[in-house]
Amino acid sequence: METSPAADRLTSRFIAGHTLAREIAVCQRLNRDAYLASLDHLGESVTSLEEAERSRDDYLSALDRIAELGLKATVSVKLTQLGLDFSEPECEQNMERLVARAAEIGTAVEVDMEASPYVDRTLNLVSHLHARYGHVRAVIQAYLYRSHSDIERLCREQIPVRLCKGAYKEPSDLAFPRKRDVDRNYVVLMKTLLANGTHPAIASHDGKIVRQAIAIAKEQELGPDRFEFQMLYGIRRDLQRQLVADGYQLRLYVPYGDAWYPYFMRRLAERPANVIFLMRNLLKT
Repeated sequence: METSPAADRLTSRFIAGHTLAREIAVCQRLNRDAYLASLDHLGESVTSLEEAERSRDDYLSALDRIAELGLKATVSVKLTQLGLDFSEPECEQNMERLVARAAEIGTAVEVDMEASPYVDRTLNLVSHLHARYGHVRAVIQAYLYRSHSDIERLCREQIPVRLCKGAYKEPSDLAFPRKRDVDRNYVVLMKTLLANGTHPAIASHDGKIVRQAIAIAKEQELGPDRFEFQMLYGIRRDLQRQLVADGYQLRLYVPYGDAWYPYFMRRLAERPANVIFLMRNLLKT
């Protein structure tokens, strides 16, 4: 599946390609069209520390290319990809290499959030690295009940936050089970971030939520340089073009690498509604 030409035709809408070179070419094109980018090398939940080191080195190579070409891009990393399941100290060392390099070249590492058992360890590591280097952004998932207190903590520490709805399957004692409750909580958290956050990122493809974010920013006289929108590469391209045309900062999350199949299947299995979401976007321009 991962190497078939037919699969490439399907996934090319949402994934830049198998190699860093193809990823960089996509990011260059996006920058020319006034989009920001975040490079995501697919391959979370590695099976050994040696594999985690290879992932670290892949990201270091990506950061080097960002610096060489002057790309307006960050990198997005999952801690399980850097060995968190095997050794927290080694995972921290791998992350520190990436954040230190990002600080040197004037970009940032976006630390993707994973399932609920990883939240505390992820936020603690982000807090530590931010205090030492800056140049790191946390991700908060609006469907978790705990997210309000997490955002308050991150705002106090002046850590940038990307707010998303959340894609992992979680039990009802930890997360809102109904979409309308997740949406409602997302807006509450978004208001907090726009009022008190440090360059927050509003990650949503929901046009209604995007319009609410714009209205709140205008009420607070928050300029477009004080926050950004984030979306997945290939999703809601109509809305993406409109935001950029209106002068807002928009960063596209651009995956690349060979491990696209588990990435797709995990997203689709965790939330069956994502199948419909995917098919709708295949038909959009």
